[in-house]
Amino acid sequence: MKLKELRSIMQDIEPFDEPKVELEQYPTGPEIASRMLFTIDSVYDEFAGRMVVDLGCGTGMLGIGAALLGSSHVIGVDIDSDALETAQANLDSFEDIQMDFLQCSISDLDRQPRLRADTVIMNPPFGTRRKGADVDFLRAAFRVSRGSVYSLHKTSTRSHLHRVAQKELSAASAEVIAQLRYDLPASYAFHRERSKDIEVDLWRFEVPPSR
Repeated sequence: MKLKELRSIMQDIEPFDEPKVELEQYPTGPEIASRMLFTIDSVYDEFAGRMVVDLGCGTGMLGIGAALLGSSHVIGVDIDSDALETAQANLDSFEDIQMDFLQCSISDLDRQPRLRADTVIMNPPFGTRRKGADVDFLRAAFRVSRGSVYSLHKTSTRSHLHRVAQKELSAASAEVIAQLRYDLPASYAFHRERSKDIEVDLWRFEVPPSR
């Protein structure tokens, strides 16, 4: 599937009805989502026939996109029942996509020992409301993945994330594979600008074989 076609299809995926600031719920728009997924698919071929987990799936943008690119099965994980309700409605508008949803916090993933994936994809909280939320998601992704993790993070955290991946998580590899711009729309009452352009990195991490 070409990038333009993927982006066009993903434009129909609905965002949050009422985003929750405490969960840092911001929409992963079709532009950045399609570019992220297209890069993973075209360069690394890590969707076709693979089990994928969309961690912190929100309304299902990344997970549905992975399914469209040929994943054998996708599981979207999120703590928020309202987000999962919207994600299910989004999924219902597509045919022949293998995707399930699990309501679970990342801190409770250890209670889901059967939740394993070849590939984990995520656009985690950046940690602006709760410091360290981005790293907590990365730790959780390493527990779930048998192979690779693809994740969006603020470019300003690049050095810190690399240290965490190498020293704490013993990543087999940790590299920024694309630099993107996140056009973040005003979503909450305290936002004073209509949108904000944020520099983000698309990371690819390889989980060590022993995990």
